[in-house]
Amino acid sequence: MKRKHSLVLVPLVASAMFLSACGSDDSGNDSGGDSGGDSGSSEAQGKIGVILPDTESSVRWESADRPALEAAFDEAGVEYEIQNAEGDAEKMTQIADTMIGNGVTVLAIVNLDSESGAAIQEKATSQGVSTIDYDRLTLGGDAEYYVSFDNTVVGELQGQGLADCLGDKDANIVYLNGSPTDNNATLFAEGAHSVLDEMSNYKVVGEQAVPDWDNEEAATIFQQLYTAADGKVDGVLAANDGLGGAAISILEGAGQAGKVPVTGQDATVEGLQNVLAGTQCMTVYKSATQEAEALADVAIALANGEEAETTGTTVDSSDDSEVPSILLTPQAITKDNVGDVIDDGGQKAEDVCAGDFAKLCEEAGIG
Repeated sequence: MKRKHSLVLVPLVASAMFLSACGSDDSGNDSGGDSGGDSGSSEAQGKIGVILPDTESSVRWESADRPALEAAFDEAGVEYEIQNAEGDAEKMTQIADTMIGNGVTVLAIVNLDSESGAAIQEKATSQGVSTIDYDRLTLGGDAEYYVSFDNTVVGELQGQGLADCLGDKDANIVYLNGSPTDNNATLFAEGAHSVLDEMSNYKVVGEQAVPDWDNEEAATIFQQLYTAADGKVDGVLAANDGLGGAAISILEGAGQAGKVPVTGQDATVEGLQNVLAGTQCMTVYKSATQEAEALADVAIALANGEEAETTGTTVDSSDDSEVPSILLTPQAITKDNVGDVIDDGGQKAEDVCAGDFAKLCEEAGIG
């Protein structure tokens, strides 16, 4: 299945794809696919390679995505290898070359930037390897499928969440956007702007992208934006929990934490704790397990020489090509429904409710 050129964006209907998988294997399965349980279907014949991006932009890659992928692949009885590029595009290229040399027939990547990601996919395709974009679309790439959440909707939820926290008053807003090399970050910002720009009582007094989603750099950037606005900042549209936490650290120093609403994304332990404490007004939950299982479905289909079920297509803005896609539905999380993330298995109550947060969890009905 190749990308098709079109100027029209096909509406996307979000769907959830689940596998009843369990267990994990920290080292991956290179045993020829004989360690999985009886999934009720024939074992895949190909070999799947997955390259995760880093351990810095979000804790989810190793704490949630890897074990969910391992469980799904083990359940299907497919041979696989999962590695992490640790934020290094050159290392990701080297890992991809090694995986291709080791005989993977399907390669899924979370690109660090579209240029290096497209080069990896071009080489893989030339070697007869099927490619999948996971979580982030590789602009100008060769991916046969794209598996992610609807990232424009993520931004819309953040924008609406900030508006709900600010209310109808006049307010100055600062945008702390994600990495400029991450197409998802562009979509998050576009989604948030589509909501907030319609509200004339809000004024943008600062906006900047954070290279590589670096939280330390985010703190420096936000401090500069905050100072440039003379401290007259009433709300912060932070693209994820890490960036939100960086902004909160600066607000704490200014005695404004909890008074200035801050958004987030990923429903990390720290993000949920900040929501419970009132220093972060909301986050966005994207079930990493659900997304990983959706990727596993696509990868296993390709490994078996089959086409995957999709929910629509996504337009690659670099060349107007359409990428067959599976886009899932994100969920806004506030103090009122933090428990939803724990009930879904996104985080553990003992982690979120540790120490001083035990009382806040009790008050929120989390136990």
